[in-house]
Amino acid sequence: MRTLIRFILSVCWPALAASAVAATDDTGPPVSIHSAPGSSGDVAPETWSVHWQFTNITQYHPAFDSPYQGPNSLDPGNSGRETIDLTLFAGLRVWHGGAVYVNPEIDQGFGLSETLGVAAFPSGGAYKIGDAHPYYRTHRLFLRQVFDLGGGEEEPIPSGPNLVAGPQASNNVTLTAGKLSAVDVFDTNRYAHDPRADFLNWSIIESGAYDYAADAWGYSYGAAAEWTQSWWTLRAGAFSLSRVPNQKELDRSFEQFELVAEIEERHRWLAHPGKLKLLAFDNRGRMGGYDDAVNRAMQNDTVADTSVARHMASRPGFALNLEQEWMSDLGVFARASANDGSKEAFDFTEINRSVATGLSLAGVRWNRPQHPVGLAGSVNAISTAARRYFAAGGVGILIGDGRLPDYGLEKILETYYAAQITGALAISLDFQYVVNPAYNADRGPVSIFGLRIHAQM
Repeated sequence: MRTLIRFILSVCWPALAASAVAATDDTGPPVSIHSAPGSSGDVAPETWSVHWQFTNITQYHPAFDSPYQGPNSLDPGNSGRETIDLTLFAGLRVWHGGAVYVNPEIDQGFGLSETLGVAAFPSGGAYKIGDAHPYYRTHRLFLRQVFDLGGGEEEPIPSGPNLVAGPQASNNVTLTAGKLSAVDVFDTNRYAHDPRADFLNWSIIESGAYDYAADAWGYSYGAAAEWTQSWWTLRAGAFSLSRVPNQKELDRSFEQFELVAEIEERHRWLAHPGKLKLLAFDNRGRMGGYDDAVNRAMQNDTVADTSVARHMASRPGFALNLEQEWMSDLGVFARASANDGSKEAFDFTEINRSVATGLSLAGVRWNRPQHPVGLAGSVNAISTAARRYFAAGGVGILIGDGRLPDYGLEKILETYYAAQITGALAISLDFQYVVNPAYNADRGPVSIFGLRIHAQM
């Protein structure tokens, strides 16, 4: 918190104060780092754009019932953790339709229990690697090229994070290549996707069983192509997996990789816009089978360990993703996903089946349009093979209590309230209730309280 106070006083406060003077009302849309094309009318073309964001997320949970714990367990005592990230979004138009973007970032802090102990981890602002001191990373460096296919209308693209303002053809092919996150392009959702602005839980802001390629910070090298016509878009991409599941280093040789494709249809229901997306992916890498690891452990009288059973294999899965405006101030969403549960998770989390749904309500009804409230829930499961593995003492990339005698579905309830203090500063309160953390009915439930402070320009 001391770091946050110093940062606001030295860097943010002048910009926030100027924004507060300029803001004459509270009727604009909620601030989000995911700007929507065509959302701001005509815009003047830009050659370059520079934006920044700062986010502080503090989470705390009181002590909960826990008769035992293992190497990857959520700490059962009173516990609080803080994460901080400061990001620069710089973009440069290099030729017609093409722009280069770079996102240098300074990060600090840890997730609860070192980002361990819950398969649907409660903070999208927490990486799997943390540090008590600030450290630097270049999380994104990519080229985006848009080709006009003709036959459609021009849409105004407003200036924003990783957006250079200017007109863009509605019918187009968009190519993106470089270092980025797979979920920058795939599995997006208007109401549940941005841990800096809406929900925080991993199985709510993403499809829980989409084991997307990423390093320990959530980013990868790769490329994606998007073909947009009228009411539909087709997407396909390839991204490098980490060299070893859940590690810092990516496999730059692309011997281990993810292939992903998504089809999106856009519609109107009772005059309200909505989208439905179907995603399919296949991870190809050196991964261990759960049953193989358990059998080896029994033969050698050791603890089950997938690392000793790794070989080249494929792990496919799918995700269904719906967003629907219900009324002008109310939106709903739903996600369902599943993957091959016979092998270990590679880069996201130990979830083999997941269903999530929720709603987002703008504050129009209480005269605060920029103060949205969200409510969502998710139910997550692992396969029978995964249950045997964790019952045999195995650990995964996020969970492992040393035993699992009483399996239960991991259930999450999350709600948040975000208050837009000025045009640049938002403060959110978040609460999550976790039943059966890490699928263990002997531990929990856990109440997690969160405070998020987010500033952007």
